[in-house]
Amino acid sequence: MLGKKIDHVGVMVRDIERSIAFYQEIVGMKLIDRFTHSDGHMVLAFLSFGSHGETELELIQGYNDNLPEEGKVHHFAVTVENIQEEFERIKGLDVRLIDEEITILPNGYRYFFFHGPDGEWVEFFQR
Repeated sequence: MLGKKIDHVGVMVRDIERSIAFYQEIVGMKLIDRFTHSDGHMVLAFLSFGSHGETELELIQGYNDNLPEEGKVHHFAVTVENIQEEFERIKGLDVRLIDEEITILPNGYRYFFFHGPDGEWVEFFQR
């Protein structure tokens, strides 16, 4: 059986409270669930934009706090409707930009990257 879609992307974080707040306030996601893993050590939180069947973001605290500068996932992309509006909004917040301008690909897709709270790369992407 082949997979049908990406179910979730796991991002290891140092401070789950800070990361939940970031993904809710900056990226616009909603907290779906949060619990302590069955191992009694890790804390997991799942976030989404609220659409049924969409790919979720899983935040993982306690698995490994020795994260490299770029975080444990190089990047994940979030679809946006107006890349220019989002770029201006993010520039006005206390968020560390990676790109100083929007990149336009040969096929017309546009994107920019910024850092999450643990250095992970977040991409806002418009087709």
